[in-house]
Amino acid sequence: MTQRVELAAVMDRLAVDGLLTDYAVAVDDGDWTAYRDLFTPDGRADYRSAGGIEGDAGSVASWLAENLRLFAMRQHLIVNRRVRFGILEQDAGDTARVQADYVNPMRFAAQENGSPPGEPDFVCGGRYSFSLLRTHDGWRVREVAVQEKWRRMSG
Repeated sequence: MTQRVELAAVMDRLAVDGLLTDYAVAVDDGDWTAYRDLFTPDGRADYRSAGGIEGDAGSVASWLAENLRLFAMRQHLIVNRRVRFGILEQDAGDTARVQADYVNPMRFAAQENGSPPGEPDFVCGGRYSFSLLRTHDGWRVREVAVQEKWRRMSG
């Protein structure tokens, strides 16, 4: 492998890492325009294992916007990222598959007893499976599926 190929692979891994970070920040900040912009035009998301919906990125963003209003605080931590680059139309590195674990603590918007917010009320974890595509605008999400493995509510 030449140094040029190795450098390109490192740059792609950094770009993919940045895309996953942008994904987590968009959801945590409720920036649904940024969320939609992370996807290809035909991009889809599947949150059914976590009690959500499956559909095109725009529909899922609208659903998330409505349902995540319940939580005043959200903080995705996406870790253990495994990236595998694929081939599209004979060009290596134009697709990628990423599996990454997540932990997501959240706090409900209103405390029932009126006390100030404390520890998160709800914490869940699982694994994301991303299918990515290199576009003229950089790496974008073609598909993301959530496999929730556990959840805990305080109380």
